[in-house]
Amino acid sequence: MDAGQTEKQIVEKLKTVYDPEIPVNIYEIGLIYEIRIAEEGRVHILMTLTSPNCPVAESLPLEVKQKAEEVRGVTEATVELTFEPPWNMDMLSDEARLELGLL
Repeated sequence: MDAGQTEKQIVEKLKTVYDPEIPVNIYEIGLIYEIRIAEEGRVHILMTLTSPNCPVAESLPLEVKQKAEEVRGVTEATVELTFEPPWNMDMLSDEARLELGLL
């Protein structure tokens, strides 16, 4: 299993997941802090939410897990939610800034 290729495929899947408050995918708005790929296709994703009171705090991590597990070679995905560091607008990618009219 090529970890680099697997990570790229996971990122592509995560780009299909959107935060309900911002019309840009969660990867481009900077909610995914880390993707670690271990032996036997186990994946660990460290992510945050735009705020601790986010209305999708329950469902969004589950959707991220499901999308990661759709990638060939991924046997199990775990999603860890963190608020350190807290998300802020500086985490938006240039693509997200363009989409939101901030560039």
